[in-house]
Amino acid sequence: MIALRTGELAELLGGRLVPGLGAVHDPEAEVSGSVQTDSRLVEEGSIFFALPGAETDGHRFAAAAAEAGAALVVAERELELPIPQILVPSGVEALQTLAREVVARVRALGRLRVAAVTGSNGKTTTKNLLEAVLAEHGPTVAPVKSFNNEVGAPVTFLRVDEGTDFLVAEMGASYVGDIARLIRIVTPDVGIVLKVGMAHAGEFGGIEQTQRAKSEMVTDLPPEALAVLNADDPRVMAMASMTRARVVTFGAAAGADLRAVDIATDLEGTRFTLLVDGGRYPVRMRILGEHHVANALATLAVAREFGLPLEAAIARIGEVARAERGRMELLEGDPEQGFGGVTVIDDAYNASPDSMAAALKTLAALRGEGRRTVAVLGEMSELGEFAQEEHDRIGRLAVRLDIGQLVVVGDGARHIHLAAAHEGSWDGESRFVPDAQAAYDLLSEFLRAGDVVLVKSSNSAKLRFLAERIAGVPEAVTAAW
Repeated sequence: MIALRTGELAELLGGRLVPGLGAVHDPEAEVSGSVQTDSRLVEEGSIFFALPGAETDGHRFAAAAAEAGAALVVAERELELPIPQILVPSGVEALQTLAREVVARVRALGRLRVAAVTGSNGKTTTKNLLEAVLAEHGPTVAPVKSFNNEVGAPVTFLRVDEGTDFLVAEMGASYVGDIARLIRIVTPDVGIVLKVGMAHAGEFGGIEQTQRAKSEMVTDLPPEALAVLNADDPRVMAMASMTRARVVTFGAAAGADLRAVDIATDLEGTRFTLLVDGGRYPVRMRILGEHHVANALATLAVAREFGLPLEAAIARIGEVARAERGRMELLEGDPEQGFGGVTVIDDAYNASPDSMAAALKTLAALRGEGRRTVAVLGEMSELGEFAQEEHDRIGRLAVRLDIGQLVVVGDGARHIHLAAAHEGSWDGESRFVPDAQAAYDLLSEFLRAGDVVLVKSSNSAKLRFLAERIAGVPEAVTAAW
């Protein structure tokens, strides 16, 4: 973070500066360390925000943050600490205020450019691709993991300093208004909308509300900014009339400004031909799955807007080994457990109806002579009243795609099995098991060399540990299901 005086910080946050116990604090003292909300990440000189949460209260860990080297604590109530603290009415609002001010000051230097991305699926992959491409051309700040909510996003923004050239902002939402609040903290130069789908539909109240929430990415962009929209998604394309910004489109649709043709997927990755500005460019990604083509196109749209060499951006995208741990990640089965020659696609970090369907389509495309396809599917969470319908749809899709064997894990996913079992063309190809251990036992008996196994669920189902255990990942072997 940029250097700020503690007295200046207190004034900026509308708070009261309290010295450490038994000390007289100089309000002119500067702090410039990292901003953290997790005391375990605090280092020498950090600012620790003690935020109340649903499961725990950050105030309980303020003393640990001070012991770890924090220079300052921002809290909602006065604590007995050896270091200064700023008392504020709302820690989350103070965090967002600080992020807004820091980004504004860095922007005023005329160097920083911001690319933001949202969508029901693909945000994290696109964020990673953007970071890989932009970092080749200057210091770049991007979220760790999926720091994309009202707390994680500002923490990311606060990592910018006077030397930062690019900020990649991933913006997630659980409710209408979430993205709008993040946009007010940092107005992007480029705002990307990837897809409007059923992810979090239970919280939003339906896909129309999801569309409204995602449109917040572009509705407040200034005319000089760029809105990058998915030409293959009608709900996203409808946002073109909602923004004052310039619009660039991407997708497989005819007429897209950045268009992908000749798309193909195999175990080596995904390839396509990019058509843009009258040129044809071959693109090969190590990331598996046709649905990641959209993420690559959106990334290339940003590179084009920022004036970066397109060929260099394409080459860098081709070097990214995986979308993220647990996202369409290729693993090899562990021979010591009897899984030698088995290929595992670990996509169990998260799941929505759209990403589940895309993963199944990728699995089906990998079917070959002597190569069986196996889908191990768990619950898709946060669907609310739409849960049964969407799980049914996935079960029927698995049958239509002729997946060789379906293993459904846990009561929350049971309707996938019921829908598949009721399809007349299947006879025993779908098996239901109560938990990950039962799935592991079944797969131990069933899998053979040459099989391709997709493991897909929301993170709460913990099937990532199943995928990693089959691959012999050490920490997964001892992890609790």
